[in-house]
Amino acid sequence: MAAVKLIGSPISPFVLRTMIALSLKKVEYELLPEKLGEKSELLLKSNPVYKKIPVLIHHDRPICESAVIVEYIDQVWPESGYGAILPADAYHRALHRFWTFYVDDKLFPSLVAIGKAETEEAKAEAVEQFRAGLRLLEEAFVKLSEGKAFFGGDQVGFLDVMLGCFVVWIEAMEEVLSLELLEEATMPALHGWVVSFRAHEAVKEVMPESGKVVEFFKMIRAMRMKAAADAAN
Repeated sequence: MAAVKLIGSPISPFVLRTMIALSLKKVEYELLPEKLGEKSELLLKSNPVYKKIPVLIHHDRPICESAVIVEYIDQVWPESGYGAILPADAYHRALHRFWTFYVDDKLFPSLVAIGKAETEEAKAEAVEQFRAGLRLLEEAFVKLSEGKAFFGGDQVGFLDVMLGCFVVWIEAMEEVLSLELLEEATMPALHGWVVSFRAHEAVKEVMPESGKVVEFFKMIRAMRMKAAADAAN
């Protein structure tokens, strides 16, 4: 029986965060899939407060919330051969945590709003909010990376994992909605970061296929549109 288990679906960006961290640290684990719209008895038992994925189970002890899980992985497996995910410097650790909070509190909700928008006006407003957030992260990347490939410098770091989990979803939404969310002309540094992040071996090992995310987004979108139509009738 595996000492490390992960409850969740790889298509979830928050589960993907955990999978990337485990991949970076080369930690073997058992994935316990959760189906869309369902909550298993194990999930409810392991995360009775939020009742959501991901949950990491290590030696039968659950750890919840993706950012907390990634920090836990970094601390429990420090000698993995990869090095630290979080910056060694306290100030830079604080900056990575600050921008992670921004991603979860501001950027992710605006991405969700794009997918949920029922009018062109609402979609345009959500798109502009999302792009504005990315422009701030473009500036943060230039400062934190110091001319290197990642927010973490020469290697994938904490903020890389926290933001990078959304890359495949951004690309899927761009394809389905015929949008350009990450504009290369206005965000060249962040655009280059995406290329570097996607090319990292540990990321490639766990990143879901773009086509699967596209189909999943189409399914969710169709379900939402049907629910809205049924409610209007």
